[in-house]
Amino acid sequence: MSEATTTSRTADALVTRGASQPFERSTIERRAPRAHDVVIDIKFAGICHSDIHQGREEWGSALFPMVPGHEIAGIVSEVGSEVSKYSVGDRVGVGCFVDSCRECENCKAGEEQYCLQGEVPTYNGKQYDGEPTFGGYSTSIVVDENYVLGIPEGVELDVAAPLLCAGITLFSPLHHWEAGPGKKVAIVGMGGLGHMGVKIAAALGAEVTVLSQTTSKEEDGKKFGADHYYATKEEETFEKLAGHFDLIVNTVSADLPIDKYLGLLGLNGTLVHVGIPEGDSSYQAFSLAGMRRSMAGSKIGGIRETQEMLDFCAEHGLGAEIEVISVDDVDKAWDRVVDSDVRYRFVIDVSTFGSSAA
Repeated sequence: MSEATTTSRTADALVTRGASQPFERSTIERRAPRAHDVVIDIKFAGICHSDIHQGREEWGSALFPMVPGHEIAGIVSEVGSEVSKYSVGDRVGVGCFVDSCRECENCKAGEEQYCLQGEVPTYNGKQYDGEPTFGGYSTSIVVDENYVLGIPEGVELDVAAPLLCAGITLFSPLHHWEAGPGKKVAIVGMGGLGHMGVKIAAALGAEVTVLSQTTSKEEDGKKFGADHYYATKEEETFEKLAGHFDLIVNTVSADLPIDKYLGLLGLNGTLVHVGIPEGDSSYQAFSLAGMRRSMAGSKIGGIRETQEMLDFCAEHGLGAEIEVISVDDVDKAWDRVVDSDVRYRFVIDVSTFGSSAA
């Protein structure tokens, strides 16, 4: 079937009914496809720590019932009458947002993630018409073609799913701050985000250093492309590496001694935060002024940059390191993410909706 039907449809989904409530198998309603909509049969959905933050209301009040998931990989099953970018059978992905105003200066510049009206999140949000959004812990999703990404051949769908958040979250700042040959780049943290930062920075040609609490993952870090690996619990690390880096990307959501990390930057160096701690952070202004350093933040990327990231990963043979789980293992997986007990990203095999609940 190449053209979409005109009726809404139900999808199997994992639903949480309230903060910290366990998941239950249920069904949700997906809208009838519009002219520019693509219907996607979801094959894999990555688990992002932000799913947990929102599902447990650690970032403020959330919308329930909730179906999390913004790392979505699947196959096009139907297309609207005016779709021109995708055809049935195409390998596609959906990331952290499914619409934006399309009219503000940021949207027009291809930076839809910074939409001035507010982009429409893939879940825990509302469409501009007020309808709630439900994410990728489900069997299908309907998305406007302009917010769908093509997953190139050469990247399997399961390892591609986390690229739609973890991959672009690291690619965007590394790309924006021009990581590459001749640049010394540090990645703080070796988790779901950090391991992708190492892979991408190395593929861009930068000299890559991992800064982690311990060296327990040093073997992995070197395998992913890191040139150096240091334990931040050792005070001598900050002494040895003082003024060393052009760019530091912080992927952890824990509170850090910011001044110590700023001290690792050389002249005109930049510290970019992509991990978001719950509390406030503090630093001394002189830590910036002394060497004309900068401190910045970064979210994800726009549609154009996300597609560029996927194509880059395909070209360089990059994908996330994953542990594939069934839909009945998601509650346990969330707890394991909080305990840092995963190397490095959980991915839900959506076909397991077809099996009996445990």
